[in-house]
Amino acid sequence: MRVENTFLGAEQVGERTEQRLWEQGATRWEAFDRSYRGIGSTRAERIEQYIDGGRDALADGDVDFFHERFPTRERWRLYESFRERTCFFDIETTGLDADSSVVTTVTLHQNGETQTLVRGDDLTRERLAAAFEPAALLVTFNGARFDIPFLRSAFGLDLDRPHIDLMPTCRRAGLRGGLDTVEDRLGVDRALPDIGGRDAIRLWRNHERGVDGALEKLIAYNREDTENMVPVLEQTIDRLDRKLLPDETVDG
Repeated sequence: MRVENTFLGAEQVGERTEQRLWEQGATRWEAFDRSYRGIGSTRAERIEQYIDGGRDALADGDVDFFHERFPTRERWRLYESFRERTCFFDIETTGLDADSSVVTTVTLHQNGETQTLVRGDDLTRERLAAAFEPAALLVTFNGARFDIPFLRSAFGLDLDRPHIDLMPTCRRAGLRGGLDTVEDRLGVDRALPDIGGRDAIRLWRNHERGVDGALEKLIAYNREDTENMVPVLEQTIDRLDRKLLPDETVDG
């Protein structure tokens, strides 16, 4: 689904109204007509105002226009329209408490390229800010509660920009559990299937003790977490499209 399929951004338009529009054939902005049943002149005018504003926002690459108007659980609809400016990222830490733990690695994946910043090497506030700078849309798994506030606390990093959190997005599609559980459900493979969050802490401690290969394995795990979010999001969007949109829209 692209933002051009969406009418939720218009004032007084909820999911039921949008579904009614889709069922009557308005599956894209250009198909909208004031004559559709159950809309009314005031609501139709607001929809037209939203469409006009949306077209300008798309032309300007303004993700915030839609992010501010879409309900939190529907922000997955942003991805297809802003794919090239989307940054997937994941962090590894020595614990869950930002006051007593530190960030060990941060991996970012954008436009087909992946980079990992490592504590004690290139993981600094300045390097993080530069890495995130091109991104107009962020994607995480549970990042709203963990990754983003952790980076804010550890580095004073401002990541106040459009964000899709995969955890509630997957739940919207009936996919519950952690990232590895969702991957299993979707058939997304891992090269390191036996490593988890606790192992990431152990690997960092081993690296500090000078164990050969520990850091390389931690980086590989962090990169896999990050890169696997791409097929997870895309397959989840496909499930939601098929759940919400008329068949001919999905198939076409």
